[in-house]
Amino acid sequence: MSVQKFSIQDAPLERFVPDQDVFLGDVINQANGDSMSVGWARYSKGARNEYTITYDEALIVTKGRFTVRSAEGDLTANAGEVIYLSKGTAVTYIADEDCDVVYVTYPFWRDAAV
Repeated sequence: MSVQKFSIQDAPLERFVPDQDVFLGDVINQANGDSMSVGWARYSKGARNEYTITYDEALIVTKGRFTVRSAEGDLTANAGEVIYLSKGTAVTYIADEDCDVVYVTYPFWRDAAV
């Protein structure tokens, strides 16, 4: 199928960070035969995680307020805004409020993280 629609209910959310309310679920990945990934991240207020990006990533905030901290400073997005992260950037993801965020990565993030 070349045209598909997804919501957060379609994402198989799994805890990504031990002891933090950070959940990720891919809706597009290698199972679809794709080289990119699209999924949902759900963060509870105050949840955070550090990560070094090994792929290009766009984050679309659909609920709440979300901050990405890098060596360049803090960048905060509200619902309806997008943050772009380039490969090789060390970041801390921070949920300023309960958040739902759509992530789009190229290549598929789980392969690039290996």
